[in-house]
Amino acid sequence: MDLFGTTGIRGPVAEKVTPELALSVGRAAGEFGEQFVIARDGRQTGVAIAAALEAGLESAGADVVRAGMLPTPALAFASRGRHGVMITASHNPSADNGIKFFVDGEEYTTADEERIEQGVADELAPADWSEWGRQTHEEPLAGYLDAVVEYASEHGEELDGMTIAVDAGNGVAALGTPDVLRRLGATVHTLHANVDGHFPGRPSKPTPENITDLTQYVRERDAVDLGIAHDGDGDRIVVVDEAGSIVHEDTILAVLSSYFVEHSDAADPVVMTTPNVSGRVDEQVRAAGGRVERTALGLLHEGIAEAEAEGQETAVAFAGEPWKCIHPELGIWTDGIATAAVLARLIAAEGLDTLLAPVTERPLEKKPVDCPEAAKADAMDRLETALPEQFPDGDVSLEYGVRIELPDASWFLVRPSGTEPYIRVYAESDDAKALLADVRSTVKDAVDAAA
Repeated sequence: MDLFGTTGIRGPVAEKVTPELALSVGRAAGEFGEQFVIARDGRQTGVAIAAALEAGLESAGADVVRAGMLPTPALAFASRGRHGVMITASHNPSADNGIKFFVDGEEYTTADEERIEQGVADELAPADWSEWGRQTHEEPLAGYLDAVVEYASEHGEELDGMTIAVDAGNGVAALGTPDVLRRLGATVHTLHANVDGHFPGRPSKPTPENITDLTQYVRERDAVDLGIAHDGDGDRIVVVDEAGSIVHEDTILAVLSSYFVEHSDAADPVVMTTPNVSGRVDEQVRAAGGRVERTALGLLHEGIAEAEAEGQETAVAFAGEPWKCIHPELGIWTDGIATAAVLARLIAAEGLDTLLAPVTERPLEKKPVDCPEAAKADAMDRLETALPEQFPDGDVSLEYGVRIELPDASWFLVRPSGTEPYIRVYAESDDAKALLADVRSTVKDAVDAAA
């Protein structure tokens, strides 16, 4: 699709996510349901984009519930039993914004997004004036935070005596994580906790380079036990240990995955993840008695639905991709706030070092290969044959690119980028640099032949 990416519509407001587009998207989406709840993050452009989207929805005959400024997981929570729209560009820069749809707590499917895109292309006319929808107002944040506290309280132990530093990155997670952690018993120190869509404290994406204020803060204060960083809308989480070092995102997934599998009542507990996630997750899930299934990036919700359709004995105990976790017992949405709460309570119960000890961390390297858009399909067709021939002892999956797991627990993934002129290459191994170099050489040959 041209309009929707892996996480809704997203891009610069001056070029892509304009009020005109929001109006058209709202009108196309208005045929999906009778009521939509709309929220936005703290970006300066959010009010105007939300207003344009609301106009489109109402002119198509749908009623709109204005929910104001919320973290994305709170909007997802509020969409239960109806449709929801979050105006956010997540971790993108200030000049960007986006539109993300939910229904009954889950992101729209690819088919739903295709229907909206077709409606935009068809330039739908408004409904008769007598059928236009109305607007009301709700404040769902308190109910969401109560639900997170109740959910987290079922796991781990109280946070009494624990001190946690939270870097909200001037995003709307500031409205959630500090309050939840305090209610669970922690002493919370906040950084960049004033919501400001210009992101004056640091860029919204919580990369190692961008969260140095947090890592330094934790490192220099002996009393701080844990650091948490979020992106602009609160669906991502980065974890910093008491020494001020970032814990690898796949290691966090491995810890949480094994915990939820161990505590699942299902005969066939499944962890749903994506092709770019480390084999350390598979190792921990197998040791806990479960199995891992993978789905395309950005489609965890669809993968969960497919897995649970397999039979009554199968249940998805946990789902996640790097920096983003879904807690099925709470809801089928990505939730950095709930993840912070549950992880903190598990650390309070066992200690972070104890949780991390079983996880084998092999070096993980990532480096793309330049590839023109027009050559991607041909190059990937060639690689589906060339890479299995190069690694004949590997376990091959061709469902989402080419992922090969090797007998020594090494693995690599080759997949086309959905947004940039690259073929992305990931390799995890005791000698990841060598494996990456071998794979990239084959990818380059395929691109040259296809170009």
